[in-house]
Amino acid sequence: MRIPDKSLDGKVALITGAGSGIGRATAKLLAHCGANVALLGRTESELREVADEINGAAETSGKAMLFVADVTDEGALKVAVRHIVKTWSRLDILFANAGVNGKWAPIDEITSAEWDHTLSTNLKGTFLSIQACVPAMRKVGGGAIVVTSSVNGTRMFSNSGASAYAASKAGQVALVKMLAVELADDRIRVNVICPGSIETEIDDNTNRTHIDNLHAPVELPEGSIPLTGGQAGTAGQVAESVWFLVSDASSHTTGTELFIDGAQSLLVG
Repeated sequence: MRIPDKSLDGKVALITGAGSGIGRATAKLLAHCGANVALLGRTESELREVADEINGAAETSGKAMLFVADVTDEGALKVAVRHIVKTWSRLDILFANAGVNGKWAPIDEITSAEWDHTLSTNLKGTFLSIQACVPAMRKVGGGAIVVTSSVNGTRMFSNSGASAYAASKAGQVALVKMLAVELADDRIRVNVICPGSIETEIDDNTNRTHIDNLHAPVELPEGSIPLTGGQAGTAGQVAESVWFLVSDASSHTTGTELFIDGAQSLLVG
């Protein structure tokens, strides 16, 4: 790691979608940098594994607790925040990372229930997570919020069939920019990351139906990620960007989109 070990000493972070992929990597990195981390997700076994790694690592000064909850459950989020503040006396950081890819299909094959599920998890879940954390951040004089969006719906529109997903991700960016201004007087910074192709498990949960013929024919050079010759980024690389946005290294940065895609979206867009 190129990041200072004690750069987040005394901070407390809530990470949603913390059981795998980007959430897991970020939780471990923030704890390594000294933050106490609250891990929230739907799969207890995954969360417990991450918590055990953090709490059992001799070189990690931050500690972990876990909450099994869904980000669409407003009550569960508020209970989690109250418990975090009761245990660690503060909340400084929210990484609103939980999300689903949902159903990717032609527009006339996406049901309203499938649309609602994607928008509810990705957009409403982000809204509820932020809403639950802001009062606690105000009490400590500020904080840092980072939202996981995507290149899809923000700078890349070639993944035909991903209309629900793209709409949810575009909505997250708009929400971040609105709140960056609204919460500036509270010294709460709000930023958004837009990862491209990253080696995580989320693609395993994508329901793709009849989308092969939706794509416009495009001839791309070999390797659609210019920076790496086609190799996907890693969850650890994204975690390092999150660290930057929640640390004092970005103290004058808010309302900003950070694309983490090796120029993929500029080429494929």
